[in-house]
Amino acid sequence: MNGFDSYQLRQRATAARFLLSFIFIVLIGAFFRTQILQHDRYQLRAETNRLRPIPLEPPRGPILDRKGEVIAENLPGFAIKLFAPSRDSLRAVLERFAAVVPIDSADREDIAERWAAARYQPVLVLGDASFATMSRVEEHRPALPGLIIQSEPKRFYPQGRAVAHLVGYVGEVNERDLEEERYPGAVAGSIVGKAGLERSYDSVVRGETGVRYVEVNARGRLVRDDVPTGRLPPVQGAPLQTTIDLDLQRFIDSIWPPGVRGAMIAMTPKGEIRALYSAPSYDPNLFVGGISSRDWRALNDDENKPLLNRAINGGYPPASPFKLATAAMGLKRGLVGMRTRMPLPCRGGYQLGNRYFRCWKKEGHGNLDLIGAVAQSCDVYFYQLGLRIGLANMLEDGVSMGFSGRSGVDLPSEWASFYPGTLEYFDDRYGPRNWSAPATTLNFSIGQGENTQTLMNMVQFYAAMAGNGIEVAPFVVAQRDATQHSLGLNEEQLLGLRRSLIEVVQAGTAAASRQRALTMGGKTGTAQNAHGKDHGWFIGFAPADQPVLVVGSIMEAAEHGSWVGPYVAQALSRYVLGPDTSGVRPYLPLTPAVRDSAPRAIETTDSGPRPIPPATPDSSLIQPEPPR
Repeated sequence: MNGFDSYQLRQRATAARFLLSFIFIVLIGAFFRTQILQHDRYQLRAETNRLRPIPLEPPRGPILDRKGEVIAENLPGFAIKLFAPSRDSLRAVLERFAAVVPIDSADREDIAERWAAARYQPVLVLGDASFATMSRVEEHRPALPGLIIQSEPKRFYPQGRAVAHLVGYVGEVNERDLEEERYPGAVAGSIVGKAGLERSYDSVVRGETGVRYVEVNARGRLVRDDVPTGRLPPVQGAPLQTTIDLDLQRFIDSIWPPGVRGAMIAMTPKGEIRALYSAPSYDPNLFVGGISSRDWRALNDDENKPLLNRAINGGYPPASPFKLATAAMGLKRGLVGMRTRMPLPCRGGYQLGNRYFRCWKKEGHGNLDLIGAVAQSCDVYFYQLGLRIGLANMLEDGVSMGFSGRSGVDLPSEWASFYPGTLEYFDDRYGPRNWSAPATTLNFSIGQGENTQTLMNMVQFYAAMAGNGIEVAPFVVAQRDATQHSLGLNEEQLLGLRRSLIEVVQAGTAAASRQRALTMGGKTGTAQNAHGKDHGWFIGFAPADQPVLVVGSIMEAAEHGSWVGPYVAQALSRYVLGPDTSGVRPYLPLTPAVRDSAPRAIETTDSGPRPIPPATPDSSLIQPEPPR
C-alpha cells in the first residue's frame, strides 16, 4: 500500500513538473512576444499614455492692403492653459486661479464647456495674457496643478474699428465646427477665422499646426510641462494681399457721423473693393484670445447691432437709385431714349384708376425728358415708364440684372437680395384677385414694393453703369463667382445714363454734393422704413468723364439722400484727388447747428431737406426674410 501511494505521488509530481514547465514556456513565449517581437507597439502605447500632444498654434498670415500696408498681423503673446483629469479638478483649480487673475463665473463655465469638448487636451483659460499676468500666474504655479504657459502669436488689428466688418475676427474652433468640418485641418484648440476676410480665407492664412508633448501620470495629472521628444514646429500661414485702400478706409471711418447706423462701399468698375465700412462698429481685438462673456453680451444686446455687417447683410428698399435700373430696362427694350418725354407732364402726381400716386414735388416738375427725370428724380415720369415696360418685363429684367440674389463678393454670409422673378409670386402671396399689377408696377418703377437690396448689390449695379455695362462679382482678394450680369446697354446708352447722373449732382437733387475740384455723378434716394424715419441713399462715381471709383452709402434714419451725398463726395475726392483736396467743398458735419441751417444750405431734394437725427436713431434695420 505504501509502495502504491509512493508511485502515485511520483506520477503527480511528474505531471506537476510538466504542467509548470508548460506554463513557464508559455510565459516565456508571451514575454518574448511582448518584449521582443511587439516591443515597438507596446512602447508606443506606453508613450502615448504617458505623453500628451499639445498643439502649437501657427502664426496666421498677415492681411495687407493693395499697397502692402498692414490690416491684420501677429504680435508675441502668452496663452495660459490648464491640464485637468476631471471637471471637478478643473473647477477647483479655476477657483484658485480666479484669486490670482479675476475670472467671472460665466467665463469659468465657458472654460468648463471647452474642457468637456476635448478632455485630453489642456483647456485654454487666457489666450491673450500679458507678460505681467503671465508672471503673476507663474509665481503661483505650486497652487495651480496642471498649469501650462506657452508663447503663442496673437492676432492684432492695428486699424481696430475702422476695418472690423471687413477683416472680421478670430476665435477658437468649437465642437460644432469640428463636427461639421467647417475648417478642414483644424483640431481642438485651433484658432480660426470667424467672420470677414479671416473666415473667407482661413485656409490660406491659418498655417499648419505644430505639436509638443507634456508628460502625465497614470491619473492624467501633469508631471512635466515640456518633453523634447518629437517636437514639430508650426508653419506660418501665407500672406493675403487685398484690393483695399487703407487710406480711404480710415478716411471713411474718420468722417462717418457719430451715432448714425449704415454702411459705405467703394468699388472700381472692375469690381475691386477699395473700402467696405459698416457702422456702428466694434473692436476685433476683443476677440483675440477669446472674448469675455461680458463683452459678448454687450455686443449682442446692443440694439444698434454692431456685429451686423450692413454693407452685405442689411436689406433696404432701393428707392430712387433704382430708377436708373428702370431707365436701363426702358433703354434696353428700345421703349425710350435719353430725350424721350412722357405723354403726361408731371403736375405733382399720377392718377391710376381711383388712386392718386404722388410725386415728391407737390407742384410738379413739368415736361421732362429722361435725363431731366433722373436729375430731378421725377416719380411721375418713372410711373409712366414702368407702365410702358410692364411688370412682367420689369421682373424679368431685374432678375437678369442681378437684383435677385447675392452679388458674389468673397466675404462670408452675404444676405441674398430679394426681387420677385415672375407674376406668380404675387398670386401666391396675395391671391390672383387681391393685388393690382398696374399699382405694383408704379411702386417697382421707383424702387419700392417687394424689392429689398443690399448696399453691395446696388453698388455693383452702379459700377456696371460706370464701366462697360457688365456686372462682375465684387472682390476683396479674388473673384470667386464667375457669374456676370449684362445690363444689355450699348456704349451710347451707358454714356447717356452717366450724363443724367452728372446732372443730378450739377443741378438736380444732389446739388449739395457738388465739388469745385471734382466733377462727379450720382443719385440720391429715400428708402421707406416701416419702423421709423426713412433711410438715406447716395451712390456716386468720379471722375465724371472716365469713372475710376464708385462709392455708395446707406444711412439709416437719415430721411434723405441729400444728407448722405456729401460724405460720398468726400470719399470720392479723397481717392481721386488724394489727401491734398484743396478746393473741395467740405462735407456737412451732422451737428445741431448744421441741421438747423440745413434748409438754407441744401437745395430742394426728393423729399425736401431733412436732418439726420441725433446720435441714437430710433429706427430699426429693415432686413426681412424673403417671402416663402
